[in-house]
Amino acid sequence: MIQLNNVSVQFGAVVALHPTSIHFRQGEFTVLLGASGAGKSTLLRCLNLMHPLHQGTVVTSLGPLVNRTVLQQHRRQTGMIFQQHQLIARLSSLQNVMMGRLGYHSVWRSMFPLSREEQTIGLQSLERVGLLHKAMARIDALSGGQQQRVGIARALAQQPRLMLADEPVASLDPATADKVMTLLHRICKEDGISAVVSLHQVDLAKRYADRIVGLAQGRVVFDAAPDALTSTNVAELYQARDPSIERDTRSNGIPLVPAVSS
Repeated sequence: MIQLNNVSVQFGAVVALHPTSIHFRQGEFTVLLGASGAGKSTLLRCLNLMHPLHQGTVVTSLGPLVNRTVLQQHRRQTGMIFQQHQLIARLSSLQNVMMGRLGYHSVWRSMFPLSREEQTIGLQSLERVGLLHKAMARIDALSGGQQQRVGIARALAQQPRLMLADEPVASLDPATADKVMTLLHRICKEDGISAVVSLHQVDLAKRYADRIVGLAQGRVVFDAAPDALTSTNVAELYQARDPSIERDTRSNGIPLVPAVSS
């Protein structure tokens, strides 16, 4: 569905992502796993060209992302979920969700109320995440977990074919993080949406991913099904960043959360 061909990203003299070629398949729930600074967010943001490429090309089902028209069409079909939610606090949940529809309209048209049909899409999206009863509530009156669910609803309102989630549960407590991941996974599977999600929690990656792509120091060092991930693989992912890893004996020595916060 989407292919990176020899893609690399640099910020000044710093190489954030070394030349990488990787294919993401239709309907697959892929987790990018690694420590902070490993290159997860950089790779993820290459998938909709939120970062300029130093070299390489990105090819989608619409074709290569080499001109403005194709890129706009691709971004319209790509939902984005952020760690810090990126919601407007003074607006209601529904108003924030409706921002997911703006890519379908010109700047001039977006200044006017959206159609009844699109309002229905927004309400249905809130219902999917269990927040229809909070449609008129201001964002700053919601909990962190509820705000992230509004973020998912906003992405869902785009009616996307691809969902990108950049550390979507990093700011949530473990119980809420699990609920949000369960919701995101269920919606993507029900709707046949391909998903690429960056995480640093090994236990969540193993629980929800169809495929885990592990990164360390800007390079892909693991790419396989979750069952293939071993403690040696995890050590390679995290010790490249910091040799201190918190282990949990309940998972046969595989670290659940790196000792250094990401």
